[in-house]
Amino acid sequence: MVPLYNRLSQEELKRLLYEETEHRTTISFYQYFFIEHPAAFRDELYAALNELKVFGRIYIAHEGINAQISVPDSNVEAMKNYLYSIQQLNGVRLNIAVDDDGKSFWVLKVKVRTKIVADGINDPTFDMGNKGKYVNADEFNKLTKDPDTIVVDMRNHYEYEVGHFENAIEVPSDTFRDQLPMAADMLKENKKKNIIMYCTGGIRCEKASAYMLHHGFKNVFHLEGGIIHYSNNVKEKGLENKFHGKNFVFDDRLGERITEEVIAQCHQCGSPADTHTNCKNDGCHLLFIQCETCAAQYDGCCSDECQAIYKLPEEEQKELRKGIDKGGMVFNKSKQRLRPKLNGK
Repeated sequence: MVPLYNRLSQEELKRLLYEETEHRTTISFYQYFFIEHPAAFRDELYAALNELKVFGRIYIAHEGINAQISVPDSNVEAMKNYLYSIQQLNGVRLNIAVDDDGKSFWVLKVKVRTKIVADGINDPTFDMGNKGKYVNADEFNKLTKDPDTIVVDMRNHYEYEVGHFENAIEVPSDTFRDQLPMAADMLKENKKKNIIMYCTGGIRCEKASAYMLHHGFKNVFHLEGGIIHYSNNVKEKGLENKFHGKNFVFDDRLGERITEEVIAQCHQCGSPADTHTNCKNDGCHLLFIQCETCAAQYDGCCSDECQAIYKLPEEEQKELRKGIDKGGMVFNKSKQRLRPKLNGK
């Protein structure tokens, strides 16, 4: 029987990835559809994708699937054919990464969740079937020229910080579940205007568009395939690119370059920078922006304190971090958590 989990350590799996000679393609996709038995669906999916040497992170829930994966180039077509053999995924849009070194993932994790996007919605009358209208890149560009159009970014603050669309509104909350009611409240006086929601790959803005319609908004749109699909479309069709900066992604790349503009700043010295990193102190792992100069000065750490710990022998570091749960720090969403100790403060 094929094992339905990983038997090697993370370090060994990452080493094996970097020893691979074949290039991989990073792909993301999602689909809202009812899955009666998520655990059984998960096991079938894991077995099939593992056979094709697919790596990545996939969430399964009763409401559908959300996936970010890395596929050996020679298996991309076979992977696509397998997905399309599943009735509800036949023809699902596959977003190809914009700026891809093929080293985004080194392990396959398929997990069953309550929802594929944590939204905090408990209203039984909420219907994902009643969602906003898709707009493609060309339609998005035309709609945004209308003064009665409002563009809303449905991503986290650290994503918006390094790149966003022209004149896009940031919804300043720490989680998507908080963003939804906040966005509706922020725009409550504009229920008849054109509202375009966007996100990285489309999954959050699609749900957000349904939420806005549920709360009385009339002309709600969402960007088909998100920033990733938009960026590929403007390149293919020679359209004006209204996105500025970098697109944050939730894999080992931590970002893909959309334009050459750098619109963010190093969190330590304030110089122009948009490279996210996780603090090298394993007891911290804070996600923050760091320029090359500060990376060298602080050894990739977020503060003098973390740098001092990072320089200690590994055994001493292990003792210091006993009982610390650092898992939530890698993509921590709290603005209060974002810059607690930078420059030793």
